[in-house]
Amino acid sequence: MPIDLDQLRTFVAVAEAESLTRATEVLHLSLPAVSRRLSALEEELGVALLARSTRRVALTQMGREFLPRARRLLDELEESLLGIRETAARRRGLVTIACIPTAAYYFLPATLADFAARFPAVRVRVMDLSADGVVDAVATGAVEFGIGMEGAGHPDVEFRALRRDPFVLACRRDHRLAGREALGWADLAGEVLVGVSRRSGNRLILDRALLPRGIQPNWHYEAEHLSTSLGLVEAGLGVAVVPRLALPRGPHPVLVARTLTDPVIERATGVALRRGASPAPAARALLDLLEGRMAE
Repeated sequence: MPIDLDQLRTFVAVAEAESLTRATEVLHLSLPAVSRRLSALEEELGVALLARSTRRVALTQMGREFLPRARRLLDELEESLLGIRETAARRRGLVTIACIPTAAYYFLPATLADFAARFPAVRVRVMDLSADGVVDAVATGAVEFGIGMEGAGHPDVEFRALRRDPFVLACRRDHRLAGREALGWADLAGEVLVGVSRRSGNRLILDRALLPRGIQPNWHYEAEHLSTSLGLVEAGLGVAVVPRLALPRGPHPVLVARTLTDPVIERATGVALRRGASPAPAARALLDLLEGRMAE
């Protein structure tokens, strides 16, 4: 029996829900119908895609490898149904991208608004992931391209640096340090610092630059994402060190950014592309716009 699209949709729904019961609600199918589709798909492929238990299901290794391919097949079908002629003309389609949270919070929305004004019929799906997650999504073909940072490498992924972002101090406008345009790291002594977790690529860049100089910031708060760090700063809980890209380009009603020196620390930000792959026309249009805005 050949694989059909209903089997692929069912597999993706179950994988995302991690539950047969929740997947039945999404698909509006009975539990036996969902189980039959999954069994038929596994039989046709000759591999087990899911490990089932009484309470939940989990992807097997083969299931994890097959999931991005199944998503891509469904996306390509959906894009074709939207009208292949208009898609080729960059007028319609679906674009899936991955983006590090730093860029997703302030930079990306403004860029997507510009893109929507030019191509209103193109839909965009954004996966906000860690730097390593962006690279993995690009490598497996789960996304057309990614917005990430230098350092997270993969042999199947090409990173194209577009800008160098300095790390700056983010504080409230009413904070005592807001009155100074430039600060040294020594000026942060005694301040309540908000940082990102040790698992973050940004933290790794900071540690590599500061520790050899004997500078060991006392991170009072640690967050997984920079958007959370900025939220703590807005609430008046401390000051944060973040890449400039994480802050809005224009004036913010609460936050200001101040230059950090001694040392100046930068990171490279850019786009990640799968080697040998050509983005679809709609994705190419978005990529061109992003590259132009990031290079500004």
